[in-house]
Amino acid sequence: METSSPRTGDQPDAVAPAISTGAVFFRRLGKVLLYGIGLLGLVWAFGAIVFDGVFGKGNFAVAVVWAVLALAGLWRAKSGWRRLLVYGLAMTLVLAPWLMKRPSNDRDWAVEYSRIPVVDVAGDIVTVGNFRNFDYREGGEMIPRWETRVFHLSKLKGVDLFLNYWGSEYIAHPIFSFDFGDDGQMAFSVETRREKGETFSTFGGLYKLYELIYLVGDERDFVRGRTNYRPDEDCYLYRLDIGPEKARQRFLEYVESLRKLHDHPRFYNVINANCTTAVRSQIAATEQGKLDWRLVLNGKLDEYLDARGLLAAKGVPLAELKEKGHVDAAARKADADPGFSKRIREGVPGF
Repeated sequence: METSSPRTGDQPDAVAPAISTGAVFFRRLGKVLLYGIGLLGLVWAFGAIVFDGVFGKGNFAVAVVWAVLALAGLWRAKSGWRRLLVYGLAMTLVLAPWLMKRPSNDRDWAVEYSRIPVVDVAGDIVTVGNFRNFDYREGGEMIPRWETRVFHLSKLKGVDLFLNYWGSEYIAHPIFSFDFGDDGQMAFSVETRREKGETFSTFGGLYKLYELIYLVGDERDFVRGRTNYRPDEDCYLYRLDIGPEKARQRFLEYVESLRKLHDHPRFYNVINANCTTAVRSQIAATEQGKLDWRLVLNGKLDEYLDARGLLAAKGVPLAELKEKGHVDAAARKADADPGFSKRIREGVPGF
């Protein structure tokens, strides 16, 4: 018995299941990504209440209550648009006051951050007010000492870098020091400006917990305070390959940043306004180079500078530079010696 062939329109469509399967996959992937972004938003908002809330010690409790109500509302919502409405309302309750929080220079600051440096450049003369030159007693107790010092731009001949570590090899605190010859060194330390009783928190640095401050002071204060009186901290010194003309340009960028901060305070942020990225942002965009992960995880800043040929000791392996530039022992021996800066540079390559 002869059977007829099925018509073309009646043939099973082999392509349709593949298209349907692909569409389902991407739809599910999109939903997962959407929920993931929404969850990150909720986590960020929880932290914003904890660190930037106005309830002081009650911030955490308020954050917990907010999170419980937000999650309960999302769970009970019966449709997508209702979930979106609940989510938007929950985030608005956090974002509205957070966006209104403004940085200030007028707070009850800890003594080491109590004064803002004032740098005046008049021709060749550089006058620095509130130049920090603290002394230290046994145990690390600080003895405040703010001075006025005068430098000459014509004597500026180079820039040095201190990298200070206190735990992870990926996180460090850089201190850039400008060498003014027989006028001495002028060190810049970009830090969190903390109020009395505040301690540093990495998570807090993601929010508006601290203001940003540029401290200007003596190496014997900034370096000695870390190497001699803080246990388990390590400080490394590098000479940068920067001549007098470029050093002057870098210095004036610092001066301009100081002026801006004096008039327009700024929040510290561990990602885009930390002790390294803040310095990078003050350099002209044409000179910044590509943004590198080692500028955020700045414990590897020496590797970054070495890769770009910006260290003065050419042909010396970085491991050797790091070993010979480890200044802790020399700093402890020099301690309160007026020749501190000279003594810690002895034997360091590049000087």
